[in-house]
Amino acid sequence: QVQLVESGGGLVQAGDSLRLSCVASGRTFSRYAMGWFRQAPGKEREFVAVISWNGGLTRYTDSVKGRFTISRDNAKSTMYLQINSLKPEDTAVYYCAASNGVAYNDYQYNYWGQGTQVTVSS
Repeated sequence: QVQLVESGGGLVQAGDSLRLSCVASGRTFSRYAMGWFRQAPGKEREFVAVISWNGGLTRYTDSVKGRFTISRDNAKSTMYLQINSLKPEDTAVYYCAASNGVAYNDYQYNYWGQGTQVTVSS
C-alpha cells in the first residue's frame, strides 16, 4: 500500500504561481512512476503530467506544457508540480497518483491522494 497526501493548493490570481506537493508513505516511493491529474467542476478527471521512477522521463498534457513542471525527490518520498502563469481554466482539484510504470490514463494508477483544490481568479 502507498498513502499519498497532496498539499499546496489555494486561491490565487491569474498569472500567479503555485507549487503542489505529494508526500508518499508506505511502500518504497522510488519504485513507482508518479502522475498528476486534475478534475474541474462538471468535467472528467484528466491527465496533467507524469514522471518516471527516477525522474528521467517526464510528459505533460499539451495545455500545460511550458507552464507546469513535474519533479520528484525520492529521498524525501515527495513529488512536486510547479505551476506558473496560472489561468482560470487551471481551476480544479489536483490529484497525485502512483503507477507501476509511466502511464497516461487514470485506470492505470493504483494509488491516489485525496486531492488539493486550486482556484484561479481572473
